[in-house]
Parts: sequence; C-alpha cells; structure tokens
Amino acid sequence: MATVRMIGARCMIGLRRVSKEYRQGRDSVRALDGVDLSIDAGEFVSIVGPSGSGKSTILHLMGGLDRPSAGEIAVHGRPIAHMSDDEVTLFRRRHIGFVFQSFNLLPALSAAENVALPLLLDGKRMRDVCPRVERLLELVGLERRAGHRPDELSGGEMQRVAIARALVTEPLLLLADEPTGNLDRATGDSVLELIREAHRTRGQTVVLVTHDPRAAGYGDRIVTVQDGRIVGDLPRQDPVGRSAS
Repeated sequence: MATVRMIGARCMIGLRRVSKEYRQGRDSVRALDGVDLSIDAGEFVSIVGPSGSGKSTILHLMGGLDRPSAGEIAVHGRPIAHMSDDEVTLFRRRHIGFVFQSFNLLPALSAAENVALPLLLDGKRMRDVCPRVERLLELVGLERRAGHRPDELSGGEMQRVAIARALVTEPLLLLADEPTGNLDRATGDSVLELIREAHRTRGQTVVLVTHDPRAAGYGDRIVTVQDGRIVGDLPRQDPVGRSAS
C-alpha cells in the first residue's frame, strides 16, 4: 500500500480523500476513490497508470479544470475546489501552466500570439509582453517561427509553442497531460528535456501524467494510479535512459 505524505509548509498540492464520479446515463462511474496525495514545491512528479486509471482526472482536478465529487484540494494553500468559477479561472491563468497532448493552440493566432495569450487575457498589451514572448520562443528554439500559425508548424514545434505559453506567466505549477502522446520518440524526448529544464532552472513544481515509463523517468518521483486509487508512490530508481535504444 502506498504511503501518504503529510502536508507540510512546503506543500504545493494537497489532495485529501478526493473522489470523482461521472454520470453515464443512469449509471455512475467512479473515476477516483478517496485519493490522498501531497506534492511539495519544486518537486517533479510523474503520475502513471493504464488508460482509464484516473491519472488524467487527478491532473484536471489539480488544475481546477474539474471539481471533485468529494474531498479537499489545495494548491499553494488555496482551496481551489471551493472557489467560484471566476476565481478558479483567474487563479489558473496566473499560477498554473498547462501542456496537453493535443497542443490546444488557437489556429488563427501566430506562434507568438499563442504564447502571449494568457497575458493578453489578463489585460496586458502585446507590445508590452513581446520581450518576454521573444525570450521564451528563443528558449524553445522557435524564435524564427514567431509569425507562423499552427498549421505551418510541425507537431513538435506546436508542442514547443505550448510549453512556451505554459511558462509565459512564470507559473508556480506546470501540469503536463501526455505531452508526448502525438509525437515521435526523438521529438518527444526533446519536449521532455524542455520541461525538465524548466523545472531545473525555474524551480517550478511539475506534474507529468503519462502511460509511458520512459517519459515517467524524467520525474524524480513516480506515483502509480490504478482503478482510481494510488497504489504506488516512490522516488525514481534509475537515471533517465535518454540514450537507450
């Protein structure tokens, strides 16, 4: 049985007896069943498990994209499960960066505009945020693609734009849901390196959800989910095998 880590002063994310049920017609499906989980500030945690295990549900609850059916969720000391819709939207925009498998870029916007979007939604002007956007596009190796729209970019380039967008607000927390699922192995490794480098250099808390053991190895702690429950919580045992064939 997994050992529950107690919430302390360094806690960035705390889940206590969190359950989530979904309605399917007349039936109720329990995606999570009494989950306890604590993640400290600055940790890089990988959440793994088979499809349908509940790992993405945990991530969506952490990010305020969904609400629990029961239990408590705190992010940076804030009880996000009890916030109003407007409060959680603002908290998410300012303090949480997201990277999804499907990129979620707006097709009508350029790469630079997509990166700037969280700041623009917060009332800032494009001309004022351009220096920050340019630095992030340079960080992800896309400074020459700033004016290109998503349909002019490769899958790997779109995911790099998504990472830059996730970092533009300098968030406390970076949540990545299967970020390499639509990428080939080499491109996926480069994306994971970017996420790991952001963790190292910026001190951000990172939670990565994946079904891929190789991707999970980029985290320093691996939490295993099965049938809506945490069944394992251990530090990574081996170095990331980036050169493995």
